[in-house]
Amino acid sequence: METALRKTAEHGYRTIEFAYLRPEKFDLDRLAQSLDVQIGVTMGLPLDKDISSEDDASVAAGAALLADAVRAVRDVGGNKLGGILYSAHTKYNRLPTRRGWDNSVTTIARIADIAREAGVDLVLEVVNRFETNLLNTTAQGLKFIEETGSDHVRLHLDTFHMNIEEANPAAAIRLAGDKIGYFHIGESNRGYLGDGVIDFDKTFDALLDIDYQRDIVFESFSTAVVDEALSLTCAIWRDTWTENDPLAAHAKRFIEQKMDEARRRRATNARP
Repeated sequence: METALRKTAEHGYRTIEFAYLRPEKFDLDRLAQSLDVQIGVTMGLPLDKDISSEDDASVAAGAALLADAVRAVRDVGGNKLGGILYSAHTKYNRLPTRRGWDNSVTTIARIADIAREAGVDLVLEVVNRFETNLLNTTAQGLKFIEETGSDHVRLHLDTFHMNIEEANPAAAIRLAGDKIGYFHIGESNRGYLGDGVIDFDKTFDALLDIDYQRDIVFESFSTAVVDEALSLTCAIWRDTWTENDPLAAHAKRFIEQKMDEARRRRATNARP
């Protein structure tokens, strides 16, 4: 983890994301006092702690896990908790139920209060149909956070998932507007940015249009680097890369270039 933090800073990134934080595995104080890099955490719930379940024991266990996760993010010096916090991270074999939806909404509303108290942003990742049955589109996510009644819950959007589920990803970004609290940049094949089919020009145009000022975080997967359990959950059956240094350097350049191009397009359009 110390190496990851150091390399993140060397490549010019200002945020690092830890998946499925295991705070018992390291010294929280040492990590929190490390390099000048913000820490975010993402996770998904296991089935036995699914807060969108109709089983009260599973909902209670999930709520306890989320509360512990918020405190762990706070203790490690992090500033946000995101991911699939509202359901299990799995391919479901059934449709969501109204009761399950309500259980999830109620639980997330309670966790949002804990997160606010801890100074931790709570962001719900909208993911594709193979990783949850509850929130697959931005519109569903907006409906969900509205029902929580909390202004401390925002959406965590991801270009990989939007490319699968949204009719128009750029329009979905504009629809969400200031409700976006965290943004993942990922390619359609989970590899190098630009090696897939996602239209990043329209993505960055939309982010400029909503004056998005929060984190843009690159996400990519290879079993050479990523934890085995997470790789299996995300169906990483083949590696498109194995060396993370050139991948990270390329992604930083790509994101900055695409944002610069979007700004230039805007300036050109405004020129009389």
